[in-house]
Amino acid sequence: MSNKLKDEKMDYLFKAIMELKSLDECYRFFEDLCTVQELKAFSQRLHVARLLCQNKVYNQIVTETGASTATISRVNRMLNYGQDGYKIIFERLESKEDSENE
Repeated sequence: MSNKLKDEKMDYLFKAIMELKSLDECYRFFEDLCTVQELKAFSQRLHVARLLCQNKVYNQIVTETGASTATISRVNRMLNYGQDGYKIIFERLESKEDSENE
């Protein structure tokens, strides 16, 4: 993780998030913590990352998500040179979906 981010307050935030136990709790916590626009931006970035991982092209992603090409480029850069956070989440979600479908 970037040393620019790591501190006690950030640790406390992430520990708090890890305590959430349901989708409803996530909605409640994040609606209190973030603005609607911030949450929509997070959601959009995750959707963009998913589409990039599915090898969609920028034009398709812009059409489907409404994201700017700058946002798509930033997400793509993180997929290629970031901390593999997206990869971790996508692998876990895919694994969970696979086990639920068995």
